[in-house]
Amino acid sequence: MSQQQHTKTTTFEKLNDTGLTLSDPSRDIRGRRVVDLHGAEIGHISDLFIDEGERKVRMLEIRAGGFLGIGDRHFLVPVDAIASVAKDEVRISETRERVVGSPVYDPALIIAPTQESWEPFYGYYGLSPYWGTGYMYPNFPMSREETVLHDHSARESAS
Repeated sequence: MSQQQHTKTTTFEKLNDTGLTLSDPSRDIRGRRVVDLHGAEIGHISDLFIDEGERKVRMLEIRAGGFLGIGDRHFLVPVDAIASVAKDEVRISETRERVVGSPVYDPALIIAPTQESWEPFYGYYGLSPYWGTGYMYPNFPMSREETVLHDHSARESAS
């Protein structure tokens, strides 16, 4: 794994805005429910922020509440907080209350975020930022159901 040093000028993009696709669509977690470490629902993943240089997911954008987009809230959680991934949900290692109390994120105000935009979120969740020395990109544990789905998808692609 690369332990590349990143500058504070690195910019990030929402995956939905890039035109990029995942090499394995079955691994796309956008649209999945997000639950906390106790199983309480928080919302759903509305987008993923990737860094322009390495094209790795760095932040989850979670959308919660509201009706027809009115009154909804958006939260950012570092990808490092993912505890497990299942077919229909992503479990994070935080509580719902902790996410609700996180630093404010308004997608209308942060259009082209930089590393400085992420610092409050890494600090709040007590996670080391990916640009720090010795950082290793997380390996996301998949549930048995997700592993079977992924293996089946890989076999179909190979045939």
